[in-house]
Amino acid sequence: MSAPPIPELPGCKRCGVGILLPLSDYGRDGAPITYKAWVCNNPECGFNIRIDNGDISFGRLVTQSQK
Repeated sequence: MSAPPIPELPGCKRCGVGILLPLSDYGRDGAPITYKAWVCNNPECGFNIRIDNGDISFGRLVTQSQK
């Protein structure tokens, strides 16, 4: 049995060097939220785009959750 293919990830349009990595989360009721955010893997770039309560935002500082 073989593993499913890994989808090709988009390149970062901001820096042109990094790859956008998808991040998922869980909602208040525990339902999965697939691809809630995308972040550039180039630490010098830091581009990100995310969905918060139906609003799309980008460029916010990405930090580690204290939860």
